[in-house]
Formats: sequence, structure tokens, C-alpha cells
Amino acid sequence: MEQITLLEQDLVNAVCRFHARYKNVEPSAVTVELTYDDAAGYGAEADVAGHIEYFNTGTFIAAIRLYINDVLQKNAASAGIELAIDDVEGMVAYLRF
Repeated sequence: MEQITLLEQDLVNAVCRFHARYKNVEPSAVTVELTYDDAAGYGAEADVAGHIEYFNTGTFIAAIRLYINDVLQKNAASAGIELAIDDVEGMVAYLRF
């Protein structure tokens, strides 16, 4: 079983790409802040020209799956995704194929 770790910048890039596709803008036009809350779980806030949208955990995972397909060139449907907070790396995603 192959395991890949996506670091915090990879997760930011995943949300940027996902939100840019949704808003029909370039990924560089999107700013992202990753979030974690004990009640809400993992998520992100994406900002395009002052319009902020919140990504809940499900949408955040969808953004990661798009990144897996488009950037890693792997089958996202077969990936197990575990989100975690690492003391050194910050928010990470452990992918299992």
C-alpha cells in the first residue's frame, strides 16, 4: 500500500485550484486559510476579491481529491484520506492507495 503525505502548502494549493475552477479564475487569484475547529472539524476559507467562502470538511476533501487526480495523476476514488495536525508541518493529509 502506497502512502503519500500532503503538506500544508499542498492543501492550500488544492483548495486554490478547486475554488479557482468553481469561480472561473486563476488559482493565483485565490487566497486560502486552512481551519480546524473541535466542533466543525477541518476546513478552509477561500477568498477571491474579498468574497470569502467556507469549505466544510466534505468540500475540503473534495478539493484534495481533485488535487490527487489533477496534480498527482492518481485515482482519487481509491485514496484513503486522513487529515491531521502535525506539530512541525501544520495541517497534513495522509493518502493511502
